[in-house]
Amino acid sequence: MSYNVIWSKNAIDFLNRLEQITAQRIIKLVREFSENPRKKQFKRLKGEKAFRLRAGDYRILFDFDENKETINILKIGHRKNIYES
Repeated sequence: MSYNVIWSKNAIDFLNRLEQITAQRIIKLVREFSENPRKKQFKRLKGEKAFRLRAGDYRILFDFDENKETINILKIGHRKNIYES
């Protein structure tokens, strides 16, 4: 069972600014995650509904709905500043 992935404009813009190899690694990780979300390690952010997935020095912030089988990629960023508003 594969989940549908919905990318936010913010996430797509960030991927477009990255080096191609780094962006491809992140996309591959999200694709693998969408095929089996329970297989990858992810954590809920404290005090929020969103979760995070690690991709090297980058973090992928997302929300997912098991009933609708969707993963919403909210934001992608470097680990140093991803959690800043």
